[in-house]
Amino acid sequence: MNAADKPALIHILKHTREFKSYEVTVAEEVIDSYLRDPKGSGYNVLVAEGNPGIAGYVCYGPTPCTDGTWDIYWIAVDRAVREQGIGAALTRTAESSVQKARGRMIIIETSSTPIYDKTRRFYLGRGYEVVGRIPDFYAPGDDKLILQKRLG
Repeated sequence: MNAADKPALIHILKHTREFKSYEVTVAEEVIDSYLRDPKGSGYNVLVAEGNPGIAGYVCYGPTPCTDGTWDIYWIAVDRAVREQGIGAALTRTAESSVQKARGRMIIIETSSTPIYDKTRRFYLGRGYEVVGRIPDFYAPGDDKLILQKRLG
């Protein structure tokens, strides 16, 4: 990712119905942190290029204070090109990168609300499993689900 990619990524985030405006603000802060200091930020950001422009991105990094655990923080694909395998390709690329860095597991946190049903199915279909739930974490009735994938 480079600075020229940022406007397209923010557009994708703002038009991803699952993300609330304050979540987009946080995602932008993470992007800015990466752009200021890619190595020192603690984040890895990969973009998928489409025709034309940016089709999506994934942001992931090592989980602080762990041995070999990584987080996928953000993944988003432009609505116009969903269902074309871009999210799956981004996920596979991130997983491969984590394995090369001797990562042993990846954690993803997501919401339990119905708007995230498709997101959860996406991760479950890629070998992630729900390993935890914190009731009412994000808001009353909106649990935090913790998904995990152990890497071979």
